Amino acid sequence: MELGPLAGRIAGAPISWGVCEAPGWGYELPPSVVLAEMAQLGLAATELGPTGYLGSDPDAVRATLDPHGLTLVGGFLPVALHVAPEVDLSEAEAAIRTLAAAGSEVVVLAADAGPGGYDRKVQLDATEWSQLLRNLDRVRSLISDLGLRSTLHPHVGTAIESRASVLRLLQDSDVPLCLDTGHLAIGGTDPLEIVRNAAQRVGHVHLKDVRLDIAKQVADETVSFIDGVRSGLFAPLGQGDVDIAGVVTGLEEAGFTGWYVLEQDTALAGPPAPGEGPLVDVRRSVEYLRDTVVPALAS
Repeated sequence: MELGPLAGRIAGAPISWGVCEAPGWGYELPPSVVLAEMAQLGLAATELGPTGYLGSDPDAVRATLDPHGLTLVGGFLPVALHVAPEVDLSEAEAAIRTLAAAGSEVVVLAADAGPGGYDRKVQLDATEWSQLLRNLDRVRSLISDLGLRSTLHPHVGTAIESRASVLRLLQDSDVPLCLDTGHLAIGGTDPLEIVRNAAQRVGHVHLKDVRLDIAKQVADETVSFIDGVRSGLFAPLGQGDVDIAGVVTGLEEAGFTGWYVLEQDTALAGPPAPGEGPLVDVRRSVEYLRDTVVPALAS
């Protein structure tokens, strides 16, 4: 597909095929199917997905990706940054080393809220904010020492979810953001606000479209995050309520040269029928980029 200035910068993520680290998320398609469909759609790379999904060690990850012509762009790493002045980073360091050895470019950090999955709301006090910022700097040093880039992902059910917490992070830290258009919208932040006011802080992008009526139910805690996903919280690009074209156009005009990851959280009840399933929705998202976003960039 002709993607013009975006060619070679569109990646996939296993979560778009229903593969998630959360327990009880749903049916998990094998990597051979997921990666073959990514390649079929012309995606250039993928994020790692859950630990061990693409392989038990860096060599295995490379061996899994190579037959499909895909590279590894990054990986999602939740770390409980706010719980102590000096949190134990040994597990995080091991994960970062694995990403580096497997050829990753970026670590997508999340400020893990602790037990409770993605339905826990956290309001940090002054001490917890101080601890979060200190531990964030420690993790970023590890990432930099291993030759990777850091980003922090505002995410539902983490310590950085609400608009207030996103704005405070931008004020109190210089960490680049993973601009996730869906999670920002659910947490009450218009992603276009970030693009207009802080585009230089965006280091990585997760493109999601969101149906805001369901997003409000998730934000109000009347519907759990997973039930929201199962109810169609995330839509193919262009079929929800987020101005995806505006976000991408704004970032490109601001000089963004990084990755756009198609990351539409999906949960599967079972194996999809031939010709159906996640492939259909991801194809629609790629077609939206080709038919709507790329012409907007050229105009």
